[in-house]
Amino acid sequence: MASAPPPPGAGDPGSATVSQRRGLARTAVVWAALETALGSVLRERRAERLRVLDVGGGTGDFAVRVAGLGADVLVVDPSPDALAALDRRARERDVADRVRGLQGDVESLSSLVEPGSVDAVLCHGVLDVLPDPAPAWEAFARVLPAGGLLSVVVGQLHAAVLARAMAGHLHQARELLETPPTSGPRRFTVDDVRASATGAGFGIDTVHAVRVFSDLVPSALLDLEPGAAEALLALESAVAERPEYLPLAQQLHVLATRV
Repeated sequence: MASAPPPPGAGDPGSATVSQRRGLARTAVVWAALETALGSVLRERRAERLRVLDVGGGTGDFAVRVAGLGADVLVVDPSPDALAALDRRARERDVADRVRGLQGDVESLSSLVEPGSVDAVLCHGVLDVLPDPAPAWEAFARVLPAGGLLSVVVGQLHAAVLARAMAGHLHQARELLETPPTSGPRRFTVDDVRASATGAGFGIDTVHAVRVFSDLVPSALLDLEPGAAEALLALESAVAERPEYLPLAQQLHVLATRV
């Protein structure tokens, strides 16, 4: 697969804004792992192009980059405004012929996507806001054939507990630790994700720690310290596959294969 164009600021972190540098550090681990995994699926299937479904892909942060690799990408998202922004971004990046948006959500996948019709599914930051994530895992299994790739990003429980405690919200931290929230964003442990994936017929390939340091580094450091942005990227990459850092990560990135 050809390399996708970098996001703003990726080619020269020093020329990007602080927000772009922090955003790049937050997504670099996921993108690097996903690009490699998609390349592997392409070689295994000996396909000319991969068919990729991005559930809740919104404005196309990942979808447009995946299309830049040569894949055909279908984005299913409930927001018409997000889909309009996706279309503009795809045109700007000259991949409009490989990106299609449909209004819908996880619950409507069965009516939008044929069983076993895609090679890979991306679901980044969506399971966190669902009342019950179990049907989503079942929907992913339905649209993927055996050997299909699933990329999931979810919020991680223990980092959320720590963040609340450090902000002085000690009662909230204990409540989050002991009782799953009935409203607001969900948080998951590695065991939660493994159990859900296995129960839906997936085998876990890798779990990456995402945003271990990028939310903690002061903006002034990224703005003023020479080489800080590059050092942050390197540090995030260095700990991404070290299991001892998983409980410290703001997010977990899971790559799984449909059994």
